[in-house]
Amino acid sequence: MNHPNYVYTINGNTRKEHKILQILLTLALSLSIILVSVKLTLMFKPLYYFDIQYLNIEKQSGFSRSEIVENYNYVINYLLSPIQQEFKLPSIPYSKYGQIHFKDVKRIFTSIDMILIITGIFSAIGLTLNIKRRNFNFIRQTSLMLVLLPATLSAALIVNFDKAFVIFHKIFFRNDYWQFDPEIDPIINILPQEFFYHSALLIVILIILSIIFLRLLHKKLLYKKQV
Repeated sequence: MNHPNYVYTINGNTRKEHKILQILLTLALSLSIILVSVKLTLMFKPLYYFDIQYLNIEKQSGFSRSEIVENYNYVINYLLSPIQQEFKLPSIPYSKYGQIHFKDVKRIFTSIDMILIITGIFSAIGLTLNIKRRNFNFIRQTSLMLVLLPATLSAALIVNFDKAFVIFHKIFFRNDYWQFDPEIDPIINILPQEFFYHSALLIVILIILSIIFLRLLHKKLLYKKQV
């Protein structure tokens, strides 16, 4: 006959392990949604095409629209490509420091891809197991956790985007090559800070839409569970 304390210890450990796994699933799913939002924003070229006219980039940079689009498309395709290749803009001159910076940015997006693979697999397994067991609380927890990032980003955008922009670069880059000199890296003239502001807004919007979707999904699954 099992001793009551022994049974209680096993049950207690099982519950603790289950709780830890649920926390890890919530973190993995939240991180996946955030990183997917970042990737989708990078891939959404129409935002930049709109900004070419909206921000008057042709006049500000001195380049034609066709040159701007050609070089912007090259940068995005370079960052998204899984293949390691030399950075070489089609028609806009650049310095070795500018080249190094874009290599650093590509390295960040390569890391994002690796993290997405890991968190994506973990999330997919966790989602499948939890839905089969009709345990939907992690969906609600994920939506609550995701609220933190839009709130933080929105505050930064509203209060002082310039400062937030600088802090972001100091965190993710080990050098100051991101501080482009327009004389030797005129590509900075076709990438105004306002465009990055709009990109940050799009990321926030995508995360908010994800939160709404998760909330609705949670309610729907709970309703089906009770029926």
